Amino acid sequence: MTIADQMLEVARAARLASRTLANLSTAVKNELLLRMAAALEAATPALMEANEKDLAAARERGLAPAMIDRLVLDEKRIAAMAEGLREVAALPDPVGEVTGMWRRPTGIQVGRVRIPLGVIGIVYESRPNVTADAAGLCLKSGNAVVLRGGSEAIWSNTAIGAVLKAELKRLGLPEAAVQIVATTDRQAVLELLKCEEHIDLIIPRGGEGLIRFVAEHSRIPVIKHYKGVCHTFVDASADFEMAEKICINAKVQRPGVCNAMETLLIHKDIAETFVPRIAQALRAQGVELRGCPITRAFAPEVKAATEEDWGAEFLDLILAVRVVDNLDEAIAHIDRYGSLHTEVILTRDYRNSQRFLREVNSSVVMVNASSRFSDGNQFGLGAEIGISTTKLHSFGPMGLEDLTTRKFIVLGDGQIRA
Repeated sequence: MTIADQMLEVARAARLASRTLANLSTAVKNELLLRMAAALEAATPALMEANEKDLAAARERGLAPAMIDRLVLDEKRIAAMAEGLREVAALPDPVGEVTGMWRRPTGIQVGRVRIPLGVIGIVYESRPNVTADAAGLCLKSGNAVVLRGGSEAIWSNTAIGAVLKAELKRLGLPEAAVQIVATTDRQAVLELLKCEEHIDLIIPRGGEGLIRFVAEHSRIPVIKHYKGVCHTFVDASADFEMAEKICINAKVQRPGVCNAMETLLIHKDIAETFVPRIAQALRAQGVELRGCPITRAFAPEVKAATEEDWGAEFLDLILAVRVVDNLDEAIAHIDRYGSLHTEVILTRDYRNSQRFLREVNSSVVMVNASSRFSDGNQFGLGAEIGISTTKLHSFGPMGLEDLTTRKFIVLGDGQIRA
């Protein structure tokens, strides 16, 4: 059987399984997730043994320590995966929710009800925990899922998938509801992306290169999130102490994640005072600053920024800093260089805050808070499948509701159209 035939069979089996999942009660779905959580904990030694094979291969290939750290499955991380499934089980079930009902002059009643998308394909890199997290969210929302992780985590992903599938079988549910693509051949991804008759949505999770590859080759709709070039604008009226605290948190707490601040914009009226203050505070935290000429005039130790720096996702302790004339220039800079992820204004001016919320066109826009809050869990979604910077059909952190769509339902008592 060719790889094309294998992927078509995977997609067909997932489509068939999705019909069963779409009609499961909330109680059954929750029981399944709780059983999966307990099974992961019970399988901790076996999962760690499988993970060690991936780690040994990673060391042999000379992967960077940060990459190897993402691969690690220890007791703490396995426990976190199990807890994540329990948290998803505790979330409200969006499937079957009637989002509106109205009566027309003809007497018919028209409404909309939430239904699963059907089959979701997820292509991801590095972190094995995504296997359990994504499966849990898809199952709770009534979707079958096809998971294709990176070759660097093939043993771990396969082992996790086997644990999850065993619980499906124990409950008499189709094992094809959760499928792990077992081959590391990149051709499998290309073939999976052609299965538009059986897969409804593709969600790539990983670096910009992976996401662009998937978007370029997929015949299936793709939820994209190329990168997180997040901005913080310190307005002229900002409270300096609060602004310093927020900026340090946004850049330093976890610099390697997509919701970390990558560019700091500062109003020119406060530049003489705030630039040296924030530059000193950030440099004390080990941050390398790359600034515009005005920034460097007030903080000479700052390196000169290049044009490439303004659109860069550094994912490191590096920050671009620019002084802008006003709010208009800040919004224009974000519009030109931003990635539609998360933007923040720090201000005590209510009108400016409202303008920023209204005119900035990103998926998350904040006032007086760290960009690090741009996260499904922090927003009360319970968990997220990813962050979408694509406006169709979801924009921003995606929770359970974003893994559903709505269909129309019509209730009549004999009406015919004149």
